[in-house]
Amino acid sequence: MKIADYLRLDKPLQFEYARQLGVPYAVGRLPDGEIETYAESFEKLKELKETYKNKGVDLKVIEPAPPNQKIKLGLEGRDEEIIRMCTLIENMGKLDIEVMCFNFMAHFGWFRTRYDICERGRAKVTGYIHTDINQNVYTEVGLVTAEQLWDNLEYMLKAIVPVAEKANVKLAIHPDDPPVPSIQHVGRILTSADAIEKAINLVPSKNLGITLCQGCYTAMGEDVLNIIERFKEKTFFVHFRDISARDPYAFHETFQDNGVNDMAECIRRYVSNGFNGYIRVDHVPTMAGEENENPGYETLGRLYAIGYLKGLIEMANKTFEKY
Repeated sequence: MKIADYLRLDKPLQFEYARQLGVPYAVGRLPDGEIETYAESFEKLKELKETYKNKGVDLKVIEPAPPNQKIKLGLEGRDEEIIRMCTLIENMGKLDIEVMCFNFMAHFGWFRTRYDICERGRAKVTGYIHTDINQNVYTEVGLVTAEQLWDNLEYMLKAIVPVAEKANVKLAIHPDDPPVPSIQHVGRILTSADAIEKAINLVPSKNLGITLCQGCYTAMGEDVLNIIERFKEKTFFVHFRDISARDPYAFHETFQDNGVNDMAECIRRYVSNGFNGYIRVDHVPTMAGEENENPGYETLGRLYAIGYLKGLIEMANKTFEKY
C-alpha cells in the first residue's frame, strides 16, 4: 500500500514534514476560494499537480469532491454541479490523479458536537454526542428523506461513473460521519456496510468503490476486519483512524493506537490482500503545545500517526516476506 498525507497549499510546513517522513504521495483539496476554477480548468489542475510535484510529493487523490450540495438535495443547478464534477474527473485522468474521494452527506458534512474531549495524556480530540443538539428542530433545508437521497445519489452516479471509466479514475465513496440515520431531520444513508454495498451497486463499475474509513465503519458497529475482507476488491482508498466506541450516537476520536480496533491486524489484512491503493491518517489528536485551531488536523498527532502507520506496514511486509 502507498502512504499519502492530506496536504494543503496554505500549510507549507506540511510538505516539509511529508518529505522528512518519507511520504511520497499527496491527498489534496482544490484551493479554497477557487474550487470551481480548479475543477473546471485543465490548466489550473495541471498547475496544482505541478505545484505539489515541486514541493516533493505526487498528487494522487482529490478529497473532497467539488461542491455538490445541490446534487445531494436534488435542487435546481445540480446538473451544473455534475458537469463540473465530470470535467474534473476527465482532467484528473489526463494528469494521472488516480482517485477522487467523495461523500453524500447532505447539508451536514463531517459533523462533531465536541472539539476538546480529553484523550490519552490530556490530548484533545473531537467527538459526536447525538443528544448534544436538539434533534427536533429543522434546518433551512427542511425534511430530507432517505428515499430522496438514494434517488439523488443514483442520479449523480449514472452521470459520473461512465466518465470515470473513460478517464480511468477511481471513485471512492466515503461513509457518513457520523453514521446516524438523520441529524435534525436531514437524512443520512451511507450508515452501514449493507448501505455502502447498495451504493456501489447502483451503477456497477470497476471504477466505483469505497474509501474504507476505519473510524466510520467502527462507529456503524461493524467489525473493521470483516469490512476489509468484504470490500477487498472495492477498496480504493483508506482512512487510517480509530475511535472510542462502536456506537454512532456517542464516540470520540482516539490516538491511532488507543481505540477499539486491532490496528496491527488491520494493516496485516491490507498487506495479505495485496491492497496497493493509498492510505492516509485522519482525525488525529491535538497534542501539548498546539492551539487546536484545526481539530483533527493539527501537526504533532499527524506525525505520530504516520510514524505508527509506517512501522505497522514495515512489520506486516516483513512478516509476509518470510512465507
